[in-house]
This record gives sequence, C-alpha cells and structure tokens, in this order.
Amino acid sequence: MAKVSAVQKNNKKRALVKQYAGRRAALKEIIKNRDLPIEERFKAQLKLSELPRNSSKIRVRNRCEVSGRPRGVYRKLKMSRIAIRDLGNLGKIPGIVKSSW
Repeated sequence: MAKVSAVQKNNKKRALVKQYAGRRAALKEIIKNRDLPIEERFKAQLKLSELPRNSSKIRVRNRCEVSGRPRGVYRKLKMSRIAIRDLGNLGKIPGIVKSSW
C-alpha cells in the first residue's frame, strides 16, 4: 500500500491539470504559431511559465487505483501488476484466469 499522502498529492495534481488544461492549450497554440510576431509569442511563453508547475500533465504519476502503487501499472486497467494478479486469481476481473500448463 502506498503512502496516503503520495496518492492525495497525485490527485491534487490531476485536479490542477484539469483546471488549467484550456489555458495551457491556448497559450501553447500561440507559442507554436510562427505567423505571430516574436514579442507576442514571448509574452505567451511568460504567461505559461507563471502557471503552477503542477498544472502540467507531465507531472502526474500513473498510480494503481487499488493500492496506489506507482510502478508496474497497466494503463488500460489502471491497476498494478500485483493487484491484477490478486484480483484475477479471485476471479474478479473478467477474462483473466491463472495460467497453467
């Protein structure tokens, strides 16, 4: 089980990303637009740097929904390999069975 504080911190980052997504996208479009004058693009760059760091999508960590584990997380199921194995053995995930040969 992961530290509760680490999971909560990651959830706060997710909320910030959602809150600032529109603003960040608009500023990035201005910055990437080569037709605009350099001064306007530079001002957009400064505004982007004034936004909170944790509002950037790259700072969010993929964590297991069950245990909060940060490593070995399958994106499709949003669960760690250990949680998948445990729930798969109990028959709680459809389509996953323990292999035997």
